[in-house]
Amino acid sequence: MPGVDCGKKRVPEPKLCFSDQMKLDNTGYSENNSRFTSFFSKDSYSPILPGLPDDVAKYCLALVPRSYFPAMGGVNTRWRSFIQSKEFIMVRKLAGLLQEWLFVLTADADGEQSHWEVLDCLGHKHHQLPQMPVPIKAGYGVVVLNGKLLVMGGYSMTGGSGSASPEVFQYDSCLNSWSTLSSMNVARYDFACAEVNGMVYAVGGYGVEGESLSCAEVYDPDTGKWTVIESLRRPRWGCFACGFDGKLYVMGGRSSFTIGNSRFVDVYSPERHAWCEMKNGCVMVTAHAVLGKKLFCIEWKNQRKLAIFNPEDNSWKMVAVPVTGSSSIGFRFGILDEKLLLFPVQEDPGYTTLLYDPNAAPGSEWQTSEIKPSGSCLCSVTIKA
Repeated sequence: MPGVDCGKKRVPEPKLCFSDQMKLDNTGYSENNSRFTSFFSKDSYSPILPGLPDDVAKYCLALVPRSYFPAMGGVNTRWRSFIQSKEFIMVRKLAGLLQEWLFVLTADADGEQSHWEVLDCLGHKHHQLPQMPVPIKAGYGVVVLNGKLLVMGGYSMTGGSGSASPEVFQYDSCLNSWSTLSSMNVARYDFACAEVNGMVYAVGGYGVEGESLSCAEVYDPDTGKWTVIESLRRPRWGCFACGFDGKLYVMGGRSSFTIGNSRFVDVYSPERHAWCEMKNGCVMVTAHAVLGKKLFCIEWKNQRKLAIFNPEDNSWKMVAVPVTGSSSIGFRFGILDEKLLLFPVQEDPGYTTLLYDPNAAPGSEWQTSEIKPSGSCLCSVTIKA
């Protein structure tokens, strides 16, 4: 059992169930947090914990039960800054305390409202996140960065008219709260985005006037700024992105230089600050996820097969999806415990969640799973924090 010597005795990490850890209200405080905060004084100068070196104190804070994290963030600015930092995630990782959560954006039965909910590592417990500062839009981008959820851009409707947005919002699972980050330089929707080497990239999409975009930019969390990088060779929209071996891959969607869907793959090297191109891509992808060192896709015209991309040799492999019935029912992907989950987009009693284990013995890769969102799955991401 992990623990730390805090000068007196070894303190183990308490075993808490999902509901204990995530039972927070919209302010980010659990019911028993008031007793926790009253124990501490108001903001004061270091040390983080009196009588302890900061490195030991930080390790001690990482051992506190997760349900107390929001209250810890209210003790003083130094504690809050540490809990929000990349270092906090790293300390919890070194202590073997990182936990895996599946964040799912689900649509209500009427399809008009949506909300984020969290499934634990077993997928059996649900918890709804506080509402975003603005309603969820269409054509938005979702990325995980340093254990936090980023929702970027998109198309919003206001007073009967719509427009592209440059806004970026961040959800901190430790503090159970949303915050606003620096806006992108270019408002966009239906664009590609991904994290590569701790940086977030936004590429292509549609602009404010509905024009197709070729511009690209990158977000540095250390500076909190977006920087414009070299543009794509052609405007591109409806595409998606992923990162492999320190490079950004953009594929799928459409391009103004091709008729119909594009099979071109645009690859950006942060080291060379330049794009290159390959032609062995995929088209009109309805679901995609990176698992291990491979990309898994389902294309619009072939909903009953997984297309698996290996960036080492730029090859594709097709794997049949073992379902019967209407081919019009599509899937969304989720990842838990290094396994791929396929959630049916539409509610149907004849369909269950499928699980694909790429490391299973041949012939036993496919299973069914009881893991299921409370509504239709619009998208999902996995966060370890």
